Amino acid sequence: MRNETFTVTSEDEGKRLDVWLTDVLGSLSRSYVGKLIQQGNVTVDGKAQKAGYKLKTGDYIEISIPEPRQMEVRAEDIPLDIIHEDNDIIVINKPRGMVVHPAAGNYSGTLVNALLKHCSGSLSDINGVIRPGIVHRIDKDTTGVLVIAKNNNAHALLSRKLKEHDVKRIYTAVVEGVINEERGMIDAPIGRHPADRKKMAVNLKNGKRAVTYFRVLERFKSATLLELKLETGRTHQIRVHMSYIGHPLAGDTVYGRKKQLYEIDGQALHAAVLGFEHPGTGEYVEYSAEPPEEFKKLVEKLRHDK
Repeated sequence: MRNETFTVTSEDEGKRLDVWLTDVLGSLSRSYVGKLIQQGNVTVDGKAQKAGYKLKTGDYIEISIPEPRQMEVRAEDIPLDIIHEDNDIIVINKPRGMVVHPAAGNYSGTLVNALLKHCSGSLSDINGVIRPGIVHRIDKDTTGVLVIAKNNNAHALLSRKLKEHDVKRIYTAVVEGVINEERGMIDAPIGRHPADRKKMAVNLKNGKRAVTYFRVLERFKSATLLELKLETGRTHQIRVHMSYIGHPLAGDTVYGRKKQLYEIDGQALHAAVLGFEHPGTGEYVEYSAEPPEEFKKLVEKLRHDK
């Protein structure tokens, strides 16, 4: 059990207990902090209070945070679409609906579960038991090319290249609305959404630099097919940036409209090309994958409607 104590200052007076604790602790979600309060793990001057309690100057806050339970990740016999594999890396074409690594609500059926079976333990352990081999991620409903490290040397080299923005990442996407410019750049920092901590947003005050380049591939009656290149790799970067300029991804109910215009399950976003210096040979390699049938059918429908 981890114990933390705080004393409320005048500048925080009047704030909700759960909101304030979430901001102070940083690493815990508001919903989890709420559960701790409900379970009596948080006291104000020795007494339990509700999540909506309004803080007063001088309040003495104590919080007890249970140690996280070690998650056991099991190997599962799940088919993989393998583009390339050698002693250092494995490159796969991730399908829609597959989560990259286990997390709350997704303890099985993930890419990591499949990799543990396929690679029989030959994965880097830099990111621990939950994310063995995982160098970078794409969202559950985003499809396309991912590289996984099979040893720690490969993992370290690939991670460094990503950090130095020395990895070629090209995506294909369908966005709502017609973009008139042939190409453009979105340079807008991304951080946690100020009101919904499950979402990201353009955050000019607390966000980290995020840069996305786009090029129009085809225009339709009320949508645009784009090629997008990432300079940085923030969480949900393309989805946030396109929504920010008024062209959310088709199928994106988180950053776009709740009631979608198009029949597609999840955002129309595909990681088409991944290029990098091979950690074993030092040579530049590039891998690609065609968009899934659902993506192609959407594009064909848009062409027909045009």
